[in-house]
Amino acid sequence: MSKGTNEDFLAGLAAVIGPGNVLTAPDDILPFLREPRDLFRGEALAVVRPGTTQEVAEVVRRARAASIAVVPQGGNTGLVGGQIPDASRPMVVLNLQKLDRIREVDALTDTMTVEAGVTLLRAQEAAEAADRLFPLSLASEGSCTIGGNIASNAGGTAVIAYGNTRDLVIGLEVVLADGRIWNGLGKLRKDNTGYDLKNLFVGSEGTLGIVTAAVLKLFPRPQGRATAFCGLSSPQAALDLLALAKAEAGGAVTTFEFLPRLGLEFVLRHAPGTRDPLGEPHAWYVLMELSSAAEAGLDDAMERILTAALERGLVDDAAIAASLDQRNAFWKLREALSEVQRHEGGSIKHDIAVPVALVPQFLEEATAAAEALVPGCRPLPFGHLGDGNVHFNVSQPVGADKQGFLARWEEMNEAVHAVVLKHGGSISAEHGIGRLKRDLLPAVKDPVALDLMRKLKAALDPEGLLNPGAML
Repeated sequence: MSKGTNEDFLAGLAAVIGPGNVLTAPDDILPFLREPRDLFRGEALAVVRPGTTQEVAEVVRRARAASIAVVPQGGNTGLVGGQIPDASRPMVVLNLQKLDRIREVDALTDTMTVEAGVTLLRAQEAAEAADRLFPLSLASEGSCTIGGNIASNAGGTAVIAYGNTRDLVIGLEVVLADGRIWNGLGKLRKDNTGYDLKNLFVGSEGTLGIVTAAVLKLFPRPQGRATAFCGLSSPQAALDLLALAKAEAGGAVTTFEFLPRLGLEFVLRHAPGTRDPLGEPHAWYVLMELSSAAEAGLDDAMERILTAALERGLVDDAAIAASLDQRNAFWKLREALSEVQRHEGGSIKHDIAVPVALVPQFLEEATAAAEALVPGCRPLPFGHLGDGNVHFNVSQPVGADKQGFLARWEEMNEAVHAVVLKHGGSISAEHGIGRLKRDLLPAVKDPVALDLMRKLKAALDPEGLLNPGAML
């Protein structure tokens, strides 16, 4: 496409959505072309910011007519580059943050209808204002958006009780690659009138359609919580503690996060205002939380769980939060973990899942594989033990060359992923495929499944205009 034609296309968009919503100056668009880890830097003709579903549809129709690709983007917090355009063809970034209306909160049906640009934190607050809970919770919840959460099928810290984003979506509104709008915003919990179309788009990373609004599930707002920070000797002890907690408290177990001593040391070293809640160091730690719509009884349940765990030798020490400040302090130790790793040099990331029962075995074998590949490296596995999702990050050896270590990213991926696949796991548990893991997919995905994915892409986006280069 010629420069003049590009300018005509952008002028047409400006006439539809306003010139202030078509950004072309390099300094203006740069923040939209780089992602949090700075692994991907993109190129785009413009960043366009429509404010309604109809404007999104018009942008897509005009882009299709001009053979210009469209890369949907929410809060730009994704960790696999799926929201960043590449230089393979002319593209625009379609940023959805101006679609930020909470259309309805229906406490009676326990649903909430929100637009794609609503931040996760605002959605949580809107539910709370109606005395309800929207349970999705991520470290980036202040800036990530519901549309991005849906596109990546985000997980987070409450999956053990409430499931992934997919489990929290009842209906969707989607702009298709031809500019049509599919209105699937029903509130029905039961609807067997054909294919469940919404699940085509949840986790599709903007490659099949652009989510513009969603009907989300709400739950009774917890009136009681009990939070504990536990020191343990091994991942197997943590797994046994999880089984004990489930047997005692059932569905009240809403968080079960684990981290190693190295992770806690990183947090204590680099996160201001943090301290070790326990008197002595332990090899592993668990952050466990119980919650319930009932105001009373959880403290007693947590006491019973920890007493039994201490008697059985599963837990070496534990502290129960006696106030909201103490609860927040426990949570800060977990939530700061991703951020503080950068202060320790290069970190090679893995977002994997294995069956919950196999997490201890995976950790042992993956740690050995990483240390054999790079002697002196510092494996730092942490995450969501309750659903088998491990962020198996590997920090560089102390004093090593950062870029030299990061240059071995693919080698480390291969070593760790081999252990994942051996145990029937997934190389992407909650972050998605994006551009970072796209080329790994053919080696790990069932060939028939991959063929079906390509056929779906060809059927819904035959010209390959939606987020080309992501996932497939």
